[in-house]
Amino acid sequence: MNAAISTSSPATAPRLLLVDDDRLILATLAGGLRSAGYQVSTAESVDDAEALLAGGTPPDLALIDLCMPGRGGLELAERLHGLDHIPFLMLSAYSDGPTVEHASAHGALGYLVKPLDIFQIRPAVQAALRRGRELEALRTSRAQLQATLDGDRDINIAIGIAMMQYRLSRTAAFDLLRSASRSQRRKLSEVAAEAIRACEKLHS
Repeated sequence: MNAAISTSSPATAPRLLLVDDDRLILATLAGGLRSAGYQVSTAESVDDAEALLAGGTPPDLALIDLCMPGRGGLELAERLHGLDHIPFLMLSAYSDGPTVEHASAHGALGYLVKPLDIFQIRPAVQAALRRGRELEALRTSRAQLQATLDGDRDINIAIGIAMMQYRLSRTAAFDLLRSASRSQRRKLSEVAAEAIRACEKLHS
């Protein structure tokens, strides 16, 4: 495995992962990007890249060669997009439409045609990093919204359980749940979820 991490870049600089089986391309791009202030790790294969991903802090952006011996770049792209949610750019010596569309369908934020130079690649890297931050913020917002919806659903179910169990009005059942939340110093949604589990256990 060929892995190199810049020690001269600030710790807060964006972290990049370059994956290409061509050592000359790796050395050239890594050197240029380090000079531009990025922290850079390199890998010569998908297996090497996965070992880096498993062993350290995930990169902010990956740049992946499409065609490599053995496992191709799209296999790594699928993992980054679906599992790790790491934004990436695809690199290739080919610029035909179907290849570009294939890369985009796997979640690529851009497609760069080799040979590359640092002046060509820096704007694409900057744009992909910005887009990656936007997508991460969107995922976070969606997760927070889903958590809120799940909590509200549990509260409504727990209120219904209390209404049936103690023959209370909806308002009285909510007050009972809220009182338990305050006395236990726990979130209302947590108390509600516990009440649901207790009811399910009782009737299982």
